[in-house]
Amino acid sequence: MSKYRVAIVGATGMVGSEFIKMLEQRSFLISDMQLFASDRSAGKKLFFSGEEYEVKETAEDSFRNVDFAFFSAGTDISRHFAPIAAKSGAVVIDNSAAFRMDSSVPLVVPEINAGDIQNHQGIIANPNCSTIQMVVALYPLHKVNPIKRIIVTTFQSVSGTGVAAIDELTAQSTQVLNGQNTTPRVYPHQIAFNTLPHIDMFLDNAYTKEEWKMLEETRKIMHAEDILVSATCVRVPVLTSHSEAVNIEFSEPISAEEARALLSHAPGVQVLDDPDANLYPTPLMAAGTDATYVGRIRRDVSHPNGLVMWVVSDNIRKGAALNAVQIAEEMVNRNWVNQRG
Repeated sequence: MSKYRVAIVGATGMVGSEFIKMLEQRSFLISDMQLFASDRSAGKKLFFSGEEYEVKETAEDSFRNVDFAFFSAGTDISRHFAPIAAKSGAVVIDNSAAFRMDSSVPLVVPEINAGDIQNHQGIIANPNCSTIQMVVALYPLHKVNPIKRIIVTTFQSVSGTGVAAIDELTAQSTQVLNGQNTTPRVYPHQIAFNTLPHIDMFLDNAYTKEEWKMLEETRKIMHAEDILVSATCVRVPVLTSHSEAVNIEFSEPISAEEARALLSHAPGVQVLDDPDANLYPTPLMAAGTDATYVGRIRRDVSHPNGLVMWVVSDNIRKGAALNAVQIAEEMVNRNWVNQRG
């Protein structure tokens, strides 16, 4: 069985560390591992499968003899180094927003559009975390009853911003509980005991970039250019996992019972939906797990073709590292590693 030479760019970051963990947990067949980061992190030692690896500074010659290059070092780094890695022969799986809406780059959630991988030209984009969990939950229903419109409100954990945001939430929580003043640095306002309807920059249309991603990426992943999406993305004082309240308008009426039955057999989905037993997904129970959890499935009393549901998933795992590793696994399983569209 073939083994693969793997590079991780941004290895010391939150998602980069999760790449290492996911590749080990899922027993991805690796013959050589190389870890890269900025010059500030070069020289650090990290462990993979019991062996110690030294982190090196990312350079233009870093990708010789690499089969898969997992990128999670920010948009600017991806724009510069991903084409270089691809030209060197590596398949780049990029977690940044750099290439997501590039028409020549597949944007992939393996449970939905794995076939798009085959059209890659050396770079494959990993979608935004909030988009991934939503489409994993909605696509099994869309295949049976096409979706016309989605209204979604997200409740996104601070881990989506990185380690500095986790530290800020932790520090501010302690300060508030001790009656002290807080000074926000990562976010424009205090995040502890607060919610901020502001993720990424505001656009001219008054939506944020995060909200607009959910429209554009959903259409591209699901191959459904006519779907209407209106998102409100909110940062909440939760460490890990994003939650979403999703209102869906279908082409035809669909019952909550039918939706539960379809989702109970859908790949990557776990239905937790028994309100009488207080059973529904929460970010705390989703943290550290791989599924996209769906609950509170109910008829939308405001529209005959509508459903409402609650969707929760670990944004660092399925929303980032796991999805990227699943893309690589799909390529291996389908013998697509050395093929380019």
